[in-house]
Amino acid sequence: MNSTNNSSGPLTGLRVLDLSIIVAGGTASSLMADFGAEVVKVERPGAGDPLRNWGPFYNGVSLWWKVHSRNKQSITLNMADAGGQRLLKDLARQADVLIEGFRPGTLERWGLGPTDLHSAEVNPGLVILRFSGFGQTGPYKDRPGFGTIAECMSGYIGMTGFPDTPPNLPPVPLADEIAGVFGAMAGMMAIYRRDADRRDGHPGAGQVVDLSLFEPLFRLCIPHLTIYDRLGEIRERVGNDFPDAAPRSLFRTGDERWLGLSATSQNTWEGLAQAMGLGDLLDDPRFTNNAARLQHKDALNEILQEWLGGRNADAVLDELIPAGGVVGPVYNSADIVSDAHYQSREDIVEMDDPELGHTRMLGLVPKFSDTPGELRHMGPTVGQHNAAIYGGWLGLNDSDLETLAAQGVI
Repeated sequence: MNSTNNSSGPLTGLRVLDLSIIVAGGTASSLMADFGAEVVKVERPGAGDPLRNWGPFYNGVSLWWKVHSRNKQSITLNMADAGGQRLLKDLARQADVLIEGFRPGTLERWGLGPTDLHSAEVNPGLVILRFSGFGQTGPYKDRPGFGTIAECMSGYIGMTGFPDTPPNLPPVPLADEIAGVFGAMAGMMAIYRRDADRRDGHPGAGQVVDLSLFEPLFRLCIPHLTIYDRLGEIRERVGNDFPDAAPRSLFRTGDERWLGLSATSQNTWEGLAQAMGLGDLLDDPRFTNNAARLQHKDALNEILQEWLGGRNADAVLDELIPAGGVVGPVYNSADIVSDAHYQSREDIVEMDDPELGHTRMLGLVPKFSDTPGELRHMGPTVGQHNAAIYGGWLGLNDSDLETLAAQGVI
């Protein structure tokens, strides 16, 4: 691995080409960029990534783009052009990871599929992350697939909402973002395998990682398929309760705030009941163990709501947290910004950006003790790093770039 990127973090030296658009592949490359990888975002000449069109906007600039593409370098390249395809192969020779999110078969039509990129003339060690709605195989592989459809077909959405309401879609691109997290993890697994083989004296080949949008979210619905198989149960909408343990729900306090409360282990439940002065519930046969509490969870929730509804939120927190109660407020962005714990852990950082000015944004997650990564800049303008990447990686000069631009290649 090599890099011209002056960064710190566990992935310093890793070179990543991100050909994807919108969210999923960009989440994978964003996580890698946060922790030191040199991520080159390949965009269409002129328009750039469609994520640039997602609002809200500040001074005409997408805030989604500025955060999601932080630490990345932007180049332009027309991959449908023969000259662009040659340039992409030249770039791939220098890369460790390539991320793409086109419909299955698109790269192959351009002569840029895994067989082409893994050839001896290009880069046999390249790790290729392929994001698509339904994966590279199977009867649905050619369907267009956005995260919304993946969320629906994963089984997750069918369980959201209350029994008397329609299912609820998440207010964030959840399937895309989770697929991106899986992609970053899978990419580094493949890099580990490649480099471990090289340390053992083997060639150290790259490989293809096939990432659909629906399967990572399906993977997080951990036991539900087995529950159906062994018990014939289909998980339905249960609102804010948890179908396998109780109590766990949201409760409204006397000052009209919402708190989350969870006591899903026996010890936690017993400590909570004592802290609330409701120790008599421990002798009530309806609440003695988890199975009984689940059977009578509505009655238990009513008792808890009555207690919590008679106090303001701060009083509840002050009373229950010292006693070991697992309880916390429902936050919005304003609450997060003012929270001392978020600030102490540097989860909110401030950056200066030429387009946005002095701007707060989310910090680095997770925290590394020795190689913490860093935030170097917010999302770049289209093609901002053409000279740096085409010059530094491929040795092209300004005259070369002017010619390629005139030809519509970059």
